[in-house]
Amino acid sequence: MSENPVPAADANDNDRLMAALSYPIPIVGIVILLVETMKNRPFQKYHAVQAIAANIALWIVIGILGAIIGAITAGCLGWVPSILWLVTIYWALQAYKGLYFDIPWLTQFMKKQGWL
Repeated sequence: MSENPVPAADANDNDRLMAALSYPIPIVGIVILLVETMKNRPFQKYHAVQAIAANIALWIVIGILGAIIGAITAGCLGWVPSILWLVTIYWALQAYKGLYFDIPWLTQFMKKQGWL
C-alpha cells in the first residue's frame, strides 16, 4: 500500500461501493469497464482496472505457491496460499473509504503502461 492514500474528492456512495466490490468479486470490475456510465467515473474506473490486475497477479501467485507447497507436502497443504485472497477484503475496505491507493509494484506498472 502507498504510505499516503489519497481521498477521492468526487467519489459518491455508488462509486465507493462499486469500487469496493470489484476487489473480492472481479466480475464487478469487468462490468464497470463495460458500462459506459460507470467507466466514465474516474474512481470506479481506477479501482476496476487495479482490481482486475491485482486479482490476476494474486491468482498467479496463489497458483505457483500452491503448486510448490502441494508438491512439497504431497498435496496436503496446497490450499494454504489461497488465504492470500483475503487481502482483497482489505483493498475493498480502502476503496469503500473513498481512497485512491497503490498496490506495491503493480500500480506503478499499470501507470507506466497507461492503464491507470
